[in-house]
Amino acid sequence: MRFNFTKMHGLGNDFVVINCISQSVELNAKQIQFISDRHLGVGCDQLLLVENTQDKDADFRYRIFNANGGEVEQCGNGARCFAIFVRDEGLTDKTEIPVTTNTGRIILKIEAGEDNLVTVNMGIPELLPEKIPLIADRQNKSYTLDIEGTSVNISAVSLGNPHAVILVDDVEKLSIDKLAQGIQQSSYFPNSVNVGFMQVIDQNNIKLRVYERGVGETQACGTGACAAVVAGHIQSLLNDTVNVELLGGSLSIHWAGGQNPVMMTGATATVFKGTISL
Repeated sequence: MRFNFTKMHGLGNDFVVINCISQSVELNAKQIQFISDRHLGVGCDQLLLVENTQDKDADFRYRIFNANGGEVEQCGNGARCFAIFVRDEGLTDKTEIPVTTNTGRIILKIEAGEDNLVTVNMGIPELLPEKIPLIADRQNKSYTLDIEGTSVNISAVSLGNPHAVILVDDVEKLSIDKLAQGIQQSSYFPNSVNVGFMQVIDQNNIKLRVYERGVGETQACGTGACAAVVAGHIQSLLNDTVNVELLGGSLSIHWAGGQNPVMMTGATATVFKGTISL
């Protein structure tokens, strides 16, 4: 099997994007792991597939696979790359692009200008424990987990994929791997979870590091940024519009609370195009 691909990134969160409309591509988990390997393959955090959709209200189907080969529900940085990819590939001339994911439909809007800014309507955040999913008796603004004998306070949000958000004093001084892995492997999250570590600078600015399922710590996580802002907002720590500083750069997140959708705006970049044989 031989096919073309494009390497892209959103704030350093990098992707291999494959056009499955103009070419036939079917990949198994082992092949995805190989492509994602930074030493043996192309190297990426996630692999994105652009497919046709049977949804009459959407233009494309958007599928996401982590570096370990597992398919996941959502990726915000990938969604922005998806929008620029389908435009640059000549698959659409629209600036507002509805796409289906495994958890529903999202809208991608390419902003005017030459800096490849894209705004993504990420939908309404889910806070009900059974919908995240999180094992808990009832919905709360925060939850206390017992992680290997240590009490950890988190907020839990789903933006199509599950997130645990931990408030910290200084993200730069943290060693996050062990705690993040402990939370991911715990019985509290049946589908595992992305773990975010949030430092509130003021009501309009936060710093964030995210340890993602099946990947590890990434340079940026779009849904993680959205989840952190939602978590801070419901605890009255943040305003409606927040600048989120991640390792790879900044995202602007807007959420007015309640049943309003979360809006994420950020830049993307194409790194290179290539062909691979498997």
